[in-house]
Amino acid sequence: MAETTKRIVITGGPSSGKTSLINHLDSQGFICMEEVSRQVILEARKDGIEQLFLTDPMLFSTKLLNYRHQQFLDALESDQSQLFYDRGMPDVIAYMDFFNSDYPEQFEKPCFDHRYDYVFLLPPWKAIYTQDNERYETFEQAVIIHDALLNAYKKYGYDVILVPEGSIEDRTAFILNTLPSFV
Repeated sequence: MAETTKRIVITGGPSSGKTSLINHLDSQGFICMEEVSRQVILEARKDGIEQLFLTDPMLFSTKLLNYRHQQFLDALESDQSQLFYDRGMPDVIAYMDFFNSDYPEQFEKPCFDHRYDYVFLLPPWKAIYTQDNERYETFEQAVIIHDALLNAYKKYGYDVILVPEGSIEDRTAFILNTLPSFV
């Protein structure tokens, strides 16, 4: 990994505009590490499990944490000045906390050991909120998830930057203007 590579997390609860923002950054030529939760959900459905998180939250969370940890390690080979992550490892802890699920102490180790440089959190946004086959949370739950995300990142010592509502272009400009000039 380039000595100056910065790891930038974009996170947020359901229907906060996170995926659209990540897709826009990607279309602008920025390197984005993809979100893996829908992939885990779809893989479980192929095995006949409709909602893996609800059926076996520990297995779901373990898979997510392992995938995100691997993304972090894979990026060590990068020569980019920055990498954007669609969610980070502390997101797993936030969702476990949201569901009041116990998790083993080793779940926290990668969150402490592997640090991101910047964390941008998109707040819940009622005007764009939708539910679908993979997004089953209500808007009220999305607000609680937002708080769990904020608390999880703060727990691991991050200064979380809240991204204001606005067009994808405005949100992208906010993030890029907030980052140092290396971007």
